[in-house]
Amino acid sequence: MREGGFAGGLFAIFVPPVADGPPLDFMALMAKPPYDIPLPPAMAPEIAQPPALRMAGLLHWMARAAPRDFALCRSAGEARAAMAEGRIAGLMHMEGAEAIGPDLDALHLFHDIGLRSLGPVWSRPTAFGNGVPMRFPGDPDTGQGLTPSGRDLVRLCNELRILIDLSHINAAGFEEVADLSDAPLVATHSNAHAISASPRNLTDRQLDRIRERGGLVGLNFATFFLRPDGRADPDMGWDPILRHLDHLIERLGEDCVGLGSDFDGCVVPRSIGDVAGVPRLFAALRAHGYDAALIARLARQNWLACLERTLGR
Repeated sequence: MREGGFAGGLFAIFVPPVADGPPLDFMALMAKPPYDIPLPPAMAPEIAQPPALRMAGLLHWMARAAPRDFALCRSAGEARAAMAEGRIAGLMHMEGAEAIGPDLDALHLFHDIGLRSLGPVWSRPTAFGNGVPMRFPGDPDTGQGLTPSGRDLVRLCNELRILIDLSHINAAGFEEVADLSDAPLVATHSNAHAISASPRNLTDRQLDRIRERGGLVGLNFATFFLRPDGRADPDMGWDPILRHLDHLIERLGEDCVGLGSDFDGCVVPRSIGDVAGVPRLFAALRAHGYDAALIARLARQNWLACLERTLGR
């Protein structure tokens, strides 16, 4: 992170699927489109909570073990202060809300220990709604939206000022969140469906709604969401990334786009590799004609401004 100039970001709690039989090799299956991979089954809260709490504990351990290098932040103001002190600012995120449970009691606990960003679903169904399938090509309009518990989750997240992450949710769920929530609409790690027809990517209608609400889309570095052919192949040039960013900026404006990465658990372009390779992306953006002010907004400023609008100062 230091080598790449990384200043802060969302650190995700994610509980991997529990397979009944031999685990699927998702990356191998996604290397050869078209594909339609069966979704993992729903996971009960009593299965998801122990690993989720362990990961939350790891984040706290990081802050205690290296307090001069890393800060667990609960607001945009704390993130700005940590960056000003040269510390990496980490905000606790949860991808898939299985560890919360439909009664929502655990959301108060996770909020108290630092949770500030929550995706109601990953690709498997939850008590709150449905995620999009692992399919290519495909469309995010894949079925029913939020459950009654999902609607309650949105309302409580608004009350607690927890960012609701629209990455992974299907089209009906997206629309219901947009109608219910009074917060900016944010997809922390998603791309443009117009460039790559993955259900995980956002349609122009969804991008327009995010723009109208002063939200943000974080560019996803996963090749199967970047490449027009949907392949999990790291050998790609800068063109797909540039096309996605151009399209996102065209639909959202320069103040509603950032970087979303998704480093853990996906195939990243070899030209980036890991977080230390992000400066190579900035060099490609400069060569493409993005000026220093726009790159600064994409890299940091837009995220901090969106977090202020969502979490408060």
